Amino acid sequence: MPIRRKLPNYCIVLLLAAGVGPGVAAQEKPDAPTPQETAANETQCTAMGAQSGGEAQAKPGVEQDENPKRILGIIPNFQSKDDIPENQAPMTTREKYVLAYHQTVDISAHFGNAFQAMLQQASNGQPHYGQGWGAYADRFGAAEADQATSAFFIFGFLPHVLHDDPRYFRRKHGSVWSRIQYAASRTVITRTDSGNPTFNTPQVLGQLLQQGISTAYYPEVDRTASGVFQNWGINLAYNSAYNVLKEFYPDFLRIAFHRHPHPQDPAPEPRP
Repeated sequence: MPIRRKLPNYCIVLLLAAGVGPGVAAQEKPDAPTPQETAANETQCTAMGAQSGGEAQAKPGVEQDENPKRILGIIPNFQSKDDIPENQAPMTTREKYVLAYHQTVDISAHFGNAFQAMLQQASNGQPHYGQGWGAYADRFGAAEADQATSAFFIFGFLPHVLHDDPRYFRRKHGSVWSRIQYAASRTVITRTDSGNPTFNTPQVLGQLLQQGISTAYYPEVDRTASGVFQNWGINLAYNSAYNVLKEFYPDFLRIAFHRHPHPQDPAPEPRP
């Protein structure tokens, strides 16, 4: 989720519960099964287990991605993936634009924008909007426009033309300090579609383009070059902090709600 202009600090506690799919009923064995029937039964059980989401049917050695689609229920998090082999295949062009689409239109994005506009209204953030329902609508509309333009550039258009991967790959393993350093640095470092590290042009340039476009709908007094670059720097700093939140949020859920990962093979060495 792009961090929008002058985002105020807030904390919301959302209780999340993990659902477990229904178990697969054991099938009664025939008196004398033929090899073909046995193989068919095994195949059927495997397929049913995959469809039901039963934990017992998970393939050994395959890690499960721990990232929720929304953080605190109001922040879209579709771009976060654990840095495991199952997630390292390059995205197609269509998948990049679909990611941008979900970051823009998901209900959590609208709820977050409405909440942000409410906080700005209460604290008189960006005071040139004034007060009242009209000013609130202006703040909410600006947040929606920021969301749409930044998602288009950061997750769709620039990753498409530059052949970069717009996802955030969560390191998941290592010391707390090393993970903080890694997460914060992903604002300026990303991966190409081939998996090589590169400068994060979609994030850095995308934020600047979004700030430039915002001068078309923010109050005239805020439409200055110095304001654009100031907000650009603030957004990049907030993005680094948000990456740290994405890195540790699944750990928080696991500790707070006693979610235990399934035993897996030793974690692979993450790519740079």
